[in-house]
Amino acid sequence: MRKLRMDELGRKTVAEVKGANKLPVIVVLENIRSAYNVGSVFRTADAFLLEGVYLVGYTAFPPHKEIRKTALGAEESVSWKHFKTMAEAIDSIRQLGYTIVAAEQTDTSIPLHKWQEPASPGLALIMGNEVTGVEQETLEVCDQVLEIPQLGMKHSLNIATAAGVMLWEIVRKKITDNG
Repeated sequence: MRKLRMDELGRKTVAEVKGANKLPVIVVLENIRSAYNVGSVFRTADAFLLEGVYLVGYTAFPPHKEIRKTALGAEESVSWKHFKTMAEAIDSIRQLGYTIVAAEQTDTSIPLHKWQEPASPGLALIMGNEVTGVEQETLEVCDQVLEIPQLGMKHSLNIATAAGVMLWEIVRKKITDNG
């Protein structure tokens, strides 16, 4: 077994990523406090070739030193938009005809491993604030709420970690279903 060198990984350039067909998935970050978490989500969005990232409220947006530090250039390759309010972001998503899901623990949330994505042109995944989670009024306009089953004492994950888990499951299902 030999570890691949950087030049053997077949990485796309920024221009190639921008021009590539994307998975119809938008990550929506609602009032995320840490720009480092935002940068990590950009990096995940690039890795999975997602359509884009919506940054809402006081969530930091590029150009930003802390985003750049964890995104490692993904803030240049991933499309993004900033919205002052979640209502504006939701309106934009609804115009696309996308299903809107939130990552949150509620009395009606669906465990991620049991979730079946509904038929729609695409999906928007809302990730909430590191302390307070997805706002209640946002949850009320979502089509579904998903949760990552957690078996230990702590029942929360860092937003960047949770986004990675959620997005991998969404992407895994899409690439499995499409061959």
